[in-house]
Order: sequence, then C-alpha cells, then structure tokens
Amino acid sequence: MKKDFALEKENYILLAIGLVIIIIGFFLMSGGAASNPNDFYPHNDPSQTPDIFSFRRITLAPIVIIFGFIFEIFAIMVKSDSKIIKTLFRK
Repeated sequence: MKKDFALEKENYILLAIGLVIIIIGFFLMSGGAASNPNDFYPHNDPSQTPDIFSFRRITLAPIVIIFGFIFEIFAIMVKSDSKIIKTLFRK
C-alpha cells in the first residue's frame, strides 16, 4: 500500500533550505548586548550603543528572514513536475 503525502521529497528539501535561511537571519539579528543592562543607553544617548543599531541588525537580518518565509511559501506551493523543480533537482 502506497502512502500519498501532500508534498514530495523535493518540497521537503526546499522547506529545509528555507528554514536554514530563516535561522541565518535570526543569527544576523543576534548580539549587540550591553555589558551592563543598567547602562544600556549611557547618558540617554543611543549613539553610545551603535552595535544594536547596525545595518546588519536593523536592515539586513529582517530582509533575510522575510525572504526565508517567502521561500517557505514557494517551497510549499511549487509542484513536483514544474520546470523549476526539474532544473534544480535534474529530474
């Protein structure tokens, strides 16, 4: 008896790739902690903590995460007999 799954093997591989992209985005967003939480803004000056306001954390990481979620939607929606799947997996 053959079990029919909603997705094919290729879809699960693409889902795993999308998950890795999302995890990379969260790693890009991490860091920038202050050594002393009471001095997070020394003298109420945000420019004293430029690490948390860097391009990587404010702009790049959210873009990577959103791309990862869009890639996840694509991985779910793509059909196993489409040209994209045949090109990527050389079917």
